[in-house]
Amino acid sequence: MTILNFPLPALLSQLLLGLVNGAFYAMLSLGLAVIFGLLNVINFAHGALFMLGAVLAWMGMSYLGLGYWAMLVLSPLAVALIGIVIERTMLRWIYKLDHIYGLLLTLGITLVIEGIFRSVYGVSGLPYSAPESLGGATNLGFMMLPNYRAWVVAASLVVCFSTWYLIEKTRLGAYLRAGTENPKIVEAFGVNVPLMVTLTYGFGVALAALAGVLAAPVIQISPLMGQNLIIIVFAVVVIGGMGSIMGSILTGLGLGVIEGLTKMFYPEASATVVFLIMAMVLMLRPSGLFGRER
Repeated sequence: MTILNFPLPALLSQLLLGLVNGAFYAMLSLGLAVIFGLLNVINFAHGALFMLGAVLAWMGMSYLGLGYWAMLVLSPLAVALIGIVIERTMLRWIYKLDHIYGLLLTLGITLVIEGIFRSVYGVSGLPYSAPESLGGATNLGFMMLPNYRAWVVAASLVVCFSTWYLIEKTRLGAYLRAGTENPKIVEAFGVNVPLMVTLTYGFGVALAALAGVLAAPVIQISPLMGQNLIIIVFAVVVIGGMGSIMGSILTGLGLGVIEGLTKMFYPEASATVVFLIMAMVLMLRPSGLFGRER
């Protein structure tokens, strides 16, 4: 059985592999959307902090003997603390300035972080193995699906939709949204808005670090690994709608699948299909598929 002269098992396999990439896109773009939607900062350092999460997982294994499951918790927490320091010492001074200042500042932070780790570890890549409990593969009939990749998709979906529920459907999320739009009114209710903003940034970069730990056994760890994803992730956020949590999740997953299918049907376009879609969306709907018209 074929579809456009391609075997159906191969097509389904490519769909699943695309979904794995889409899971990384969704989680990374989610962190970007949280930071931009609630703090109004274009966080170009997101790719570097994604890399930092993976590198810290490798360092925990190599220097401290800590396993994958421990670093899945500790690495995002460590990066969140670093993010809190960045927000308190640098970002807090530019919130009322034009977006370009935040973009330039976070770009500079990216270059510093990548430069430090590149000088220490080089760019050849660091190996990191998946935990034994997630080794092997499951026979789906049309393909052998590695158990670790299935775990990545499941974990990403749980984290993404839990974050959406937290921000859009809970009282804490209501305080976060209100605090960014009218902080004085929220402070009148006894809420420490500056602390809330700081913790929000820490949470956003922790999502990037969590994606880095999940990616470590799949993508070879390198100080430049964030550069390979961050441009695509920015495109995902633009297509979904700047600041739209659900838009980032659905667009990330969808574009991962589209990119995977493009590699199968027309490989030459796989590196540009995301940007072609972004151009078309911006021409037809500048606010993005799920963004609010201003």
